[in-house]
Amino acid sequence: MTLAASLFTVASEEGNNPLLPHTYELVVGGLAFFVVVIVVGKILVPRIQKTLAERTAAIEGGIERAEKAQAEAQSTLESYKEELAKARHDAARLTAEAREQAAQIKAELREEAQAEARRLIEAAHAQIEADRQQAFVQLRSEIGRLSVDLAGRIVGESLEDQARQSRIIDRFLDELDDQSRERVGS
Repeated sequence: MTLAASLFTVASEEGNNPLLPHTYELVVGGLAFFVVVIVVGKILVPRIQKTLAERTAAIEGGIERAEKAQAEAQSTLESYKEELAKARHDAARLTAEAREQAAQIKAELREEAQAEARRLIEAAHAQIEADRQQAFVQLRSEIGRLSVDLAGRIVGESLEDQARQSRIIDRFLDELDDQSRERVGS
């Protein structure tokens, strides 16, 4: 016989079976099991579920807050992009306006400078004409004086009479003018 079989026979003879628990142990063990199941089921499980629900809510709330923050950041980014595009557009418009104003100012300054140049040229021409007329008058009087002196020497009489001198000079200069016109016309 084997050892296990011999122990079983010995224990059954004594009435104490090591594999079968005593009845009071089964009752106490069953009551303890039910107490533990009730304590765990009624107290611990709701607390665990509550903690899990709170963690789930916190995680879902964090995700929602992150999504909201991301959406807000995205909308802010879009608004910044729009403002940047608007600012670039405004800058381009202002640059174009400044260029137009600069061109207009340049044109106005050029016109003013040209007008001033024309005025100065006209004033210079007028001054030159006045100087030429004055030189012509001085030259005419000098030619007249020299002609009278020369004519007086040739004729041998004095031509000191002012009226006579004036008529001779005018007639002489008129003859010179006529001769010069004939030469230019030929």
